[in-house]
Amino acid sequence: MNILCNVKKNLSENKSIKALGIVFGDIGTSPIYTIAVIFAYLKVTNENVLGVVSLIIWTITLLVTVQYVWFAMGISERNEGGTIILKNIIQKYAKSAREITFITIISYIALSLLIGDSVITPAISILSAVEGISLIPFFQNVTTDTIILISVAITIILFWYQHKGTEKIAKIFSPIMLLWFITIGISGLFSLIYAPEILLKVINPAYALRFVFDSNIPVSRLMTHDIISLFVLSDVILSATGGEALYADMGHIGREPITKAWVFVFIMLVLNYMGQGAFLLMHKTETNTFFQMLYSQSHFFYIPVLVLSIMATIIASQAVISGIFSVVYQLINNRIVPLLRIDYKSSEIQSQIYISFANWFLFLSVLTAIIIFRTSNNLAMAYGLAVSGTMAFTGILINIHFYHKKKFIMLFVSLVTTFADIMFLTSNLLYKTFQGGYFALIIATLPFVTIMIYTEGQKRLHNIYKMTDLNIFLKEYNDRYKNSAKLKGTSLFFASLSDKVSPYIVKTMMDNNIIYEKNILVSIERTAKPYGTDSLFKSDIGVGLSHLTIRAGYSEVVDVEAMLNKYNIDETVIFYGFEEIVSNNVFWKIFALIKKLSPSFVRFYKLPAEKVHGVMVRIKM
Repeated sequence: MNILCNVKKNLSENKSIKALGIVFGDIGTSPIYTIAVIFAYLKVTNENVLGVVSLIIWTITLLVTVQYVWFAMGISERNEGGTIILKNIIQKYAKSAREITFITIISYIALSLLIGDSVITPAISILSAVEGISLIPFFQNVTTDTIILISVAITIILFWYQHKGTEKIAKIFSPIMLLWFITIGISGLFSLIYAPEILLKVINPAYALRFVFDSNIPVSRLMTHDIISLFVLSDVILSATGGEALYADMGHIGREPITKAWVFVFIMLVLNYMGQGAFLLMHKTETNTFFQMLYSQSHFFYIPVLVLSIMATIIASQAVISGIFSVVYQLINNRIVPLLRIDYKSSEIQSQIYISFANWFLFLSVLTAIIIFRTSNNLAMAYGLAVSGTMAFTGILINIHFYHKKKFIMLFVSLVTTFADIMFLTSNLLYKTFQGGYFALIIATLPFVTIMIYTEGQKRLHNIYKMTDLNIFLKEYNDRYKNSAKLKGTSLFFASLSDKVSPYIVKTMMDNNIIYEKNILVSIERTAKPYGTDSLFKSDIGVGLSHLTIRAGYSEVVDVEAMLNKYNIDETVIFYGFEEIVSNNVFWKIFALIKKLSPSFVRFYKLPAEKVHGVMVRIKM
C-alpha cells in the first residue's frame, strides 16, 4: 500500500510527467488523424507510405525539436516563454522604430493565428476520437449526425466546466497522458515487428525529399506529382500541431521538464507513426489507420483504448483552453488587448485562471467548426493553415534574435527550419484557404483587428490626453488643501503614470473640490520581466498627499489590497477615471465601443465595489 502511495506521489510531483498532461496533449493526439487524413485521398503505395511517414518524422524533428525545443525555448525571461516574451526580448535589440514596428506586427499576427489554431484543435481532436466508435461492431452503422451530437455534448461539458476551475481534475491528466503515450508507442512497436524494414527507411530523409522533389517522375506526370506532394505537405503539418504549445507553456512547468518529457513523447510518436506506416504497407487499408491498427491488434482492448483516446483528446482540448487563457492574460497586462474579467481559480495563476469572454468565444467557435465541417477529414481542410503561419512568423522572430546576437551558425539552422515553415505555409495557403482554411483565418482576424484598433487607439488617446505635470499639479493642490474644506477619511486615486496626473484627478480635486484629509495616488507599472513585485510608498509629497507605486511583472497577479494593507492604508473611497470617446471615425467608434464594453480598471483588480467611484472624462478623437 505504501509503495502504491509513493508511486502516486512521485507521479504527481515529477514535473516531466506533469508536463505530459499540460503541454503535450495537442501533439500527442495528432497520430489519431494525421495519416488517416492524408491517405483518405493519397493512394496507398510503398513509395507514398515511406515518403509520408519520413516527412512526418522529419517535420516533428525540424519544427518541434529544433525550432521550438532547441531554439525558441532557449529564448526566455525567467523561464517564461511565448510570443509576447519573444517580442519583448527582441525589441530590446531593435535599432530603429521601423524594426520595432515590424517585430510588433509579426508578433501580433503570430498570436492571432495561434488563437485561430486553438479553435480547430479541440474540434478535430474530439471529432476524430469519437469517430473511432464506428469500428465497434455494435456501432458499425452509426451516423455522422450521431457522432456530431456526441462531439457537441463533450464540447459543451468541457467548456461549461471551465468556470469551476480544473485544479482537481488536472491531477489525473498526467497519468492518463502517460498511459496514452505508452499505449500508442507499444501499438506502433507491435506493427513494426511485422515490417521492421520500414524503420531504417523512414528515418532516412532521402525518402521524404524524394516524395516532395522526385526527379525520376516522367515529365508527363511531373506537374501532377508536384501538386499532390504540396497538397500532402499541407496535411503533414498536422503532425506538428501543438509544437508551439511547448514554448507558450514554459512558464507552467519550466524548460528542463518539458525537454526531458519531449524525448519520451518524441520516441512514442515516432514509434506510432512508423507502426501506422507498417500497418498500411501490410493491409493497404482505406479507413482510419490509427483505429484500424488498434482494432486489429486487440478486439478486447479496443473499447478501453477508444475511451482512453477520447479522454486524451479532452485533455488536449483542456491544454489548449488553459493556454489561451494564459496568452490572453499576458496580452491584457501588456496593454495589447482591453481589460477582461478574470477569475483566479488557484494560487497557480498561469494554469488556473478563468477568462469568461475567452472561454465562450472559443466555445462558440469550436461548436461552429464541428457543425460546419462535420467530420475530422473535412476539418483537416481548415487545420494546418493557422499553425503553419504561427510557426513561420515565430521562425522569423527567432532569426531576428540570432542575427542581433550574432549567433550565425544557429541563424543558419534556424533559416532552414523557417524555410520548411514557409513551405508548409505556402502549401496550406494554396490548397486549404478556400477549402476550409478560411475558417481559421476568420477566427484569427478577429483578435488581430481588435489588437490593432485597441493599441492604436490607446496611443491616440495618450497623445490627446492632457496630462498635468506632477510638480504643476502639486502647487495648485497644496493651495486648495490649505484653503478649502476637507472630507474625513482617505481617498485613493489610480494614476496611470507616476510623474503625470490624469485629467480625472484634476477634475475631481480642482473642479469638483473633492479633497479628503488623506489622499493617495496609486500607480501600477508593468515591468519588462514576467514576474516579480515591489512597491514604493512616498508619504507627504504634498500636504495630505502620498504616492504608492507598485511595480509588477507583466504576468504577475497584483493584489492591490494586500499592498494597501502592507502600508496600513484604510481607504474610505476609491476613484478611477474612464473616458467617454466621441468620434466620427469608424475605427475610433469601434475603439470607443471596446472601451465601453471592457470592465473597469478597478474591477480588474478586484477592489471593493462599495468604495469605488468612476469619474468620466470626455475625449474627442
